[in-house]
Amino acid sequence: MKRAGLSPVRALLVIFPQSLIGFLAVLAMAARDVALADKQDHHVLNDIDPNLKEFFGRGGKLLMYHGWSDQLIAPLNTVNYYESVRKSVGAAKSANSVRLFMFPGMAHCGGGEGPNRFDSTGALAQWVERGEVPDRMMASHFTNGVVDRTRPLCPYPQVAAYKVGGSTDDAATLVCKAP
Repeated sequence: MKRAGLSPVRALLVIFPQSLIGFLAVLAMAARDVALADKQDHHVLNDIDPNLKEFFGRGGKLLMYHGWSDQLIAPLNTVNYYESVRKSVGAAKSANSVRLFMFPGMAHCGGGEGPNRFDSTGALAQWVERGEVPDRMMASHFTNGVVDRTRPLCPYPQVAAYKVGGSTDDAATLVCKAP
C-alpha cells in the first residue's frame, strides 16, 4: 500500500520552514563573523597552518597538550593538527621540535576527573635550555587540596600502561608505551 502525503523531509520543511531559514541565517552570520575576526587579528587566533619550518628552524619548540575529556574543543582536532605539523615539517625535524601530551580525564584547560596539574613551563625550559626533549611529564589530580591521583603523561601516540601491582592512581605503577 502506497503512503499518501509528503515525505518526512518535506513535511519537516513545511512544518519548520522558519526554523530552517533561521538556522541557515545563523550559519551564514557565523561564517561572516569568523572571517571578520580572522581579518582583524591577522589570522592569529585561527591559525591552522601546519608549516612551522621557519619557527623550528630558529630553534622553536612547541609543547602541546589537550584533555581527552575536553567538552569545548574536540581533542582529535589537536591530534590532527599535531599530525599535520609532523607531516609538513618531516618526522626528523618534528622529533626534536614538537610534542603533544594528551591528558586522560582532563576537561577544557584543566579540571575533570583526570590528573590535570603539571609543570609544562619546567618541561619546556629543560627542552629549550638543555636540549632535553620531554619524554614524559608527571601530572597530579587534587581533591580538596590533597593529591589523590598521579599519572605520567606520555608523548602522543604513547599511552600510560599499567604495570602489575599497586594502585592505578599512583604514577609509579604506570609506564609510557606505544598503544
